[in-house]
Amino acid sequence: MLVLAALGGNALLARGQALTAENQRENARVAARALAKIVEAGHDLVITHGNGPQVGLLALQGLAYKPEEIYPLDVMGAETEGMIGYLIEQELENALGHARPVATLLTQIRVDPDDPAFDKPTKFVGPVYDKAQAEGMAERHGWSIAEDGDHWRRVVPSPAPVEIPDLKVIRLLLRHGTIVICAGGGIPVMARPDGSLTGVQAMARSRRALSGSVSEEDGDARRHHAEACADTVAARRVTLRARDQGAPWRARRAAPMATTYAGGGQSLAGGGARTIVSPATLYRMKRGTVREKDRMDAAALRRGFDLEDD
Repeated sequence: MLVLAALGGNALLARGQALTAENQRENARVAARALAKIVEAGHDLVITHGNGPQVGLLALQGLAYKPEEIYPLDVMGAETEGMIGYLIEQELENALGHARPVATLLTQIRVDPDDPAFDKPTKFVGPVYDKAQAEGMAERHGWSIAEDGDHWRRVVPSPAPVEIPDLKVIRLLLRHGTIVICAGGGIPVMARPDGSLTGVQAMARSRRALSGSVSEEDGDARRHHAEACADTVAARRVTLRARDQGAPWRARRAAPMATTYAGGGQSLAGGGARTIVSPATLYRMKRGTVREKDRMDAAALRRGFDLEDD
């Protein structure tokens, strides 16, 4: 079975945690040990990850060096992909005893330059601030900022992914038994009129980029979803979605990481799910939140499962 595990940016750097290499390595180690159990159970694995906190940190470092020469978001995305991929790759290889090949791929994601998201930044990047600090940073550096829970953070455009130019490479690696690590949001690029690609100032929606695209049968133009998707919010909490022979998708909250395959109870990573969350329940949880991403998720759940408001 092919499992797609999505590690959110806060899975590698918890909210409010110091932005140090040591903290990120420890969080990567926690995630890798759980993900290794999925591989040891005999499954293929693609790992995607967010990089919002890391890109924000890199941007701050650039501002401290030469504020007038700050690197563009696509370049910083590539740099953070390499750093995060290195940490996950090494910790996963260690957890597996080097029994399976693991590769990190710098993944480009093509977006539409006319996407309305460019006019309304929503993607959180970087550390949290209080309101006064955030307003000061916004005034000095021309940032857009938004409230994130009890804190404030920088926000950047988050356009929808249109295409993954490197998808053939991912599939090639999977066919040869390689565990693939690739950023969910990837390096944002757009196509020029001549078909060539160039970077763009944005961060693509990470959890939407690879879902449903990594597995495709040779000679068949249809795209198939990975058979299970472990979507983490933090390294010690996970939402697991799976389908089996057309069975409805279900969502499970599990601890400490992915635990049970919903299609028949097949164990993925040991342990037991504490509660089962139906698509309808997840929809009700997300629809009324202040975060636009949660509302978009709620809309997708409503469409995908033909849900109705209470």
